Formats: sequence, C-alpha cells, structure tokens
Amino acid sequence: MMRARFSAFKTRLSISSSWLLFLSAFYFATVLNLSLWQFIYTRLEFDSLSNVLLAAVFPVLLCTVLLLLLSFICWPYISKAVIATLLLVSSVANYMMFQYGVVINSEMIRNVFETNTREAMDLLSFSGIFWFFLTGLAPFSLLACSRIRYRAFTEEIRIRAMMIVTCLFIVGLILMVSFKDIASFGRNHHRMLRVLSPFNYLHSTRLYFKKQAKGKRQYEILDANAKLAPYADPYPTVFILIVGETARSRNFSLNGYEIKTNPRLEKEKVISFPDVASCGTSTTISVPCMFSSKSRSQFDVYDESQTQNFLDILQSAGYHILWRENDDGCKGVCNRVETEYYVPERHPGFCDGKSCFDEVMLDDLDDYLRGVTKDTFIVLHTIGSHGPTYYQRYPAEFRKFTPTCDTSDLKSCTQEEIVNTYNNSLLYTDHVVAETIGILKRFPYFESGLLYVSDHGESLGENNIYLHGLPYSVAPDEQKKVPMVLWMSDNMVKYDHLDYQCIVKNASKSVSHDNLFHTLIGLMEVNSSLYDASLDIFDACRKKPLPKCGQEGVKCGSQPASL
Repeated sequence: MMRARFSAFKTRLSISSSWLLFLSAFYFATVLNLSLWQFIYTRLEFDSLSNVLLAAVFPVLLCTVLLLLLSFICWPYISKAVIATLLLVSSVANYMMFQYGVVINSEMIRNVFETNTREAMDLLSFSGIFWFFLTGLAPFSLLACSRIRYRAFTEEIRIRAMMIVTCLFIVGLILMVSFKDIASFGRNHHRMLRVLSPFNYLHSTRLYFKKQAKGKRQYEILDANAKLAPYADPYPTVFILIVGETARSRNFSLNGYEIKTNPRLEKEKVISFPDVASCGTSTTISVPCMFSSKSRSQFDVYDESQTQNFLDILQSAGYHILWRENDDGCKGVCNRVETEYYVPERHPGFCDGKSCFDEVMLDDLDDYLRGVTKDTFIVLHTIGSHGPTYYQRYPAEFRKFTPTCDTSDLKSCTQEEIVNTYNNSLLYTDHVVAETIGILKRFPYFESGLLYVSDHGESLGENNIYLHGLPYSVAPDEQKKVPMVLWMSDNMVKYDHLDYQCIVKNASKSVSHDNLFHTLIGLMEVNSSLYDASLDIFDACRKKPLPKCGQEGVKCGSQPASL
C-alpha cells in the first residue's frame, strides 16, 4: 500500500529532462551562488551604462554556462546522482562562503580532507542547519521523489545538441558585447572565481588530487650529518616551543593592544616580536612550513610530510623530541618523533568530552622534566583560539571580557561580542604560556627557554570576513600577522653567549616563519648544512660565533654532562 502511494506520488512529480537541466542551472546560478552575487554587487559601481549592462548579463551568463555544463554531464541513470551531489556540496560551500567570507581553492579543499569530527562539529549552528535544509535537503528531496522523463535516445540527443548550440550562441553573444568589461572586472577581482559554485570546488578538488599525486612518496633526508656542537656548559638544554592556534598579533597587549590580553606575560621577562608574518593562513600549511628549512616561496606542503624537518634534524643530532598534541594533528611534522595525544574522556578535569583546554598538556610536565637527563625539545601544539567556537577555548574563570558570543554562528553576534570572546581565549593562552614558564623556572639546573608563536591569525568580521584560510595573496594582515614571544633562563642567555639587550632592541624588526627554522637551529646549537645565519634572528646578537664540530674541544655529536 505504502509503495503504491509513493509510486503514485512520484508519478505526479515528474519532469522532463530538459526542464530539469534548465531549473537546476537556474537554481545553481541564483540561490546556490548568493556569495558570488554578494561579492559582485558589493564591488560593482553602477556609475555607467556599461556597468549596469554588466550587472544584468552576469546572471544570464552564469545560468547559460551552468546549463551548458549540465547538458554535457547529465544523462539517463546518472542525472539524479550528479545533480543531487552538486546540490548538497554547493549548499554547504555557499553557506561557508556567505557566512564567513571564505573562498575555495585547493588549500581549502586540503583543509576539508584533513579536518576531523570536532572541527566539523564546531562549525555547526542553527543557521547553518537551517540553510542546508532549505537550500540543499529540500530541493534534494524534491529531486529524489521526482521521475525524470527522457525522450527516445535519438530525440534526446537532438534536443540536447540544440540546447548546447543555443547555450554556446548566447555565451558568444554576451562575450561579443561585454567581454572587455567582464575581463576587466575579472582581472581586478580575481577572487571572484573562488566563490563561483560549483566550478570553484570542482576545479580545486581536481587540483588538490593532482598535487597530492605529485607529492613525494619516499622520505628525503636534507642533511644526514647534522651534529650537536654546543658551547661548553654543564647543563642539559630544555626548550619548549608552544605552537599557537589562530592568535593574531594585533590583539596581544604585549604588542600595544589597549585591552590587557597578556597580564601575566607582561610581568615576566619576555621579549615580544610584534611584526611576525606567518607562512600561511591555515594550520595545514603553516605548521609544516614553520618546521621546514625552506622559505614560504619555496615550500611545497605536498612534499613536506616526506621531507626531513627541524624536529627530524634535531633528533638525529642527539636531542630527545616530544610533541604534545591538543589541536587537530601535527600535519605530518611529528610523524617520526615521540607524540602524545589527549583523549578528552581520559582527562575530565581539563576536557568537556569533545576537546581539552590547553592546560591539559601541563598537567604532568613537572614529572616529565624531572626525568630529563639529556638535551630535550618539547612542542606543545595548542588549540588556542580555534574558531568559530572561541567561547569553548577557555575555562569559565577566564570570561573576563563581556558580553561574549557563545555560539558558532558568528553573524548572529555583534563584532564586540566576537572580539571579547576571542580576547578571552587569548587571555587563557597568556595564562598557559606563563604557567609553562613557571614550570621551567622550577628547574634552574637546565639551560631552558620557551618560544610561543602562532601558526596563523584570524579575521573577526573586519570587511565581513571571518575565521582564516584566505589565499595568502589576498588575505588581510589579521590572518597573516602572528604573535611571537621568547623567554630564556639566565643559563640560556649566559651559555649561549647572547646579548639579551641586543635581542630586545632588534625585536621590532620584521621577521617571519621563514626565520624560525634557522633561529631554533642556532639556539639549539646544532651544526647543520641547512643553517643560514642571515635568517637567524639572534645571530647578530651572539657574543661568540656558533661553535662547529671539533671547535673548543667539542666532539661532533657530544652531549652536555648528565645530572
């Protein structure tokens, strides 16, 4: 009975193949490209007849091109599957672009493939679910319940050929009349192609897999002879690198921000570097790039997981390496070193079942350091200010700046609420970094140091842009300028022969993630052929040149005396 009713209902909802293609093209061109029309009509000035004409022909051109595309790819037995897939993906993509101002390129597709359940769930909101239901699931359901009427094979081919010829004629006519204006607008606003669905994600996905296929398959050693060549001193080196997440430099009070987001670090003897450029605008690019010996212009993320990085070199030189992970993976950087992950269910005091506060990585750090007898390098990969759920990144006692935005639906909040919530997450980061420094201070017999640096920044609604991940060439400084803070024990300053005041004086100079590899290689006193002194931030402030193997009685690969 139910099957008969459904069959009757399906019969009533029938549509010819030609009308299906036309309505689908129209729906994709209008509803599922709202972000494109927002992009175009906020940049198009209606100050001339040619611009008015351009505004009129854009929708016609897109609808015609989409109809042309669907006419080529939608045939019996696969039409529903093709259109349904494009419907659902375009609905999600359009929401992300319209709501957060993101654009889709191959790196954004990489982010999608490397994300996890927690990150995906963070993006869920009532408005997102409603959007997806209204623009994706509703038309998908209509399509699923409809019967597509096809003509006889030869007749279908004839009608389809006529549609293709007509589309080509219309496209040619539009280009004949408005090509100059369309080309000019495209050159001045090349980001437009990255918000044009479904071409943006189809092209970007193809490009992503193409790059993946070309990536290295075998591990490449860049320096097989890196050796530890320390200055003579009796202390093991213990250095902690805290990799921040989504922190931007302009919101650090250490760098002059009027709101006190760094009250604890301001009381510590730290050096802040206010002008630091990130290597990328997303974790999947920036984190591997930070540990690479290559500059941003030379870096290829598709090769990096199979290329020797800073941690590999440090480990081969004799350091013990520990990576503690509280974000969403090390993006291949920690593949060959000891790594600890934090499962929320095992740390109820710091976790809520989905994610953990960054202090979880400090819970047993004292005990770990008590067992250190050789040079050790520790990386704490924090969840930091990961959005859009900034309100979930800090315990309740750090909700100092109010009112806050306690939802992932950022557009439902005022910018003041978003900034306040984000600043609370930075206040907690300040606490975590200061606590880590406090732990290191309990071990005065170490030559210890700490560097905090964020992987990339964040947009908080400036120019209607949220989150991060824009192509580097068009990304605002909010996504590219990151905080970097250094603390060194007296032993490190003394035995590394550093002029502390010189470092303070030079801290205001412009640097980038490109400097990180070489600065840390120098600070860890490793002799490597990859080291470039000109990129070492501290090289100009050394009272003595870095030792080389065999100098000052130091044997290649020797270790400082154990405790």
